[in-house]
Amino acid sequence: MVRLNRIYTRTGDDGSTGLVGGGRVSKADPRVAAYGEVDELNSAIGLALCAISDKRLHQVLRGIQNTLFDLGADLATPGPDPQDKPVLRIGAKAASGLETQIDKLNDDLEPLRSFVLPGGSEAAARLHMARAICRRAERQAVALAQMEDVNANALLYLNRLSDFLFVAARWCNDASQAGDILWVPGADK
Repeated sequence: MVRLNRIYTRTGDDGSTGLVGGGRVSKADPRVAAYGEVDELNSAIGLALCAISDKRLHQVLRGIQNTLFDLGADLATPGPDPQDKPVLRIGAKAASGLETQIDKLNDDLEPLRSFVLPGGSEAAARLHMARAICRRAERQAVALAQMEDVNANALLYLNRLSDFLFVAARWCNDASQAGDILWVPGADK
């Protein structure tokens, strides 16, 4: 269990931060940027939860928040897993669990006939914002993976999570009867 007696340590005052395993890097390091984006995503989901009253969706999103914390730890742990110490890594089951949830929500929805604009209900708008942040986190994690080893399941999870957030936003619009806001090509002409 984590126990923090003091929030500030002063060790990052020089612009560096510690990684899992003891190394220190610049706070501008691509690895720090990747798990920082995941942290922002987790915060956006927390904000979306404030507008969601459905208990089932609420529970799923809380689970996702916990998994995102695990993902942050995964991204903050560079290099191969040491033999003597278990490392927290995202497994393939995380993404397949999201696929199950996507299918459950999608069963209640009409098929898409147009692209969807962010909006509708407040819950949906917040989930669309979280989806956009998720895509940014995914891009940052992919950029990191082009330079260093990154758990492939972490990238898979972020890709599938953005799909889940999109479907969850549509589901919230349907449940609230706000309806999706559909894209109208060339509307400003």
